[in-house]
Amino acid sequence: MLLLAHRGASADAPENTLPAFEEAISQRADGVELDVMVCGSGELVVCHDEKLDRLAGVGWEVGRTPYEALARLDVGTRLGFPPARIPRLEEVLELLPSRFLVNIELKCDRVEDRGLSEKVARLVRARRLEGRVVVSSFNPVCLMRLGAAAPEVRRGFLLDPDRPFLLQDALLTPLCASYSVHPFHEAVTPARVDRWHARGWRVAVWTVDEPLRAKELRALGVDMCITNRPRALRAALEG
Repeated sequence: MLLLAHRGASADAPENTLPAFEEAISQRADGVELDVMVCGSGELVVCHDEKLDRLAGVGWEVGRTPYEALARLDVGTRLGFPPARIPRLEEVLELLPSRFLVNIELKCDRVEDRGLSEKVARLVRARRLEGRVVVSSFNPVCLMRLGAAAPEVRRGFLLDPDRPFLLQDALLTPLCASYSVHPFHEAVTPARVDRWHARGWRVAVWTVDEPLRAKELRALGVDMCITNRPRALRAALEG
């Protein structure tokens, strides 16, 4: 079972920042999960929140703010870490070792994504990362748009625990996913894992920080486990 560091190793460094991804490397993760959106000046930036109140103490919207301004913000201190900044997706991809799997989550809850899906598709193609990247989203329209733009880029559908499971599993996942299905870990059962595997999908669960639960999921045949604490889970799984 592969361990993917959630927003980097975000228990030990500020989420979605270069220090968090460096920490993921040092904690022997197999890859990372990160969030991507389009900022006001059009760049792909790695950030989870649409507004920056929680991360930086300002009410700015990422989608309306140029990257020049975003790059000056401190998104580490309010999370209890040293200062850190919002990186561009290109910077993160350059940092990560070639052995890493990169799960890029498209952060957009609207039909209009301001070019997000197509920009990510172009970047993955340009850097020839099709074999290292899986693009996931809760937004089926984004994934279908990405599939139309670059069908060779692997897609994974995120199952929302607050929406009807049957609709997502039976209808949306076959439409959106080409590679993987991403359920909340509590939604995983042996029968579901077997069914997903029979359909040809990898199973990537989120977000698991308890070593015992990680062992249970590995026993069920889960392929990827997204965690804030890759070091602790690595030690448990190898112990």
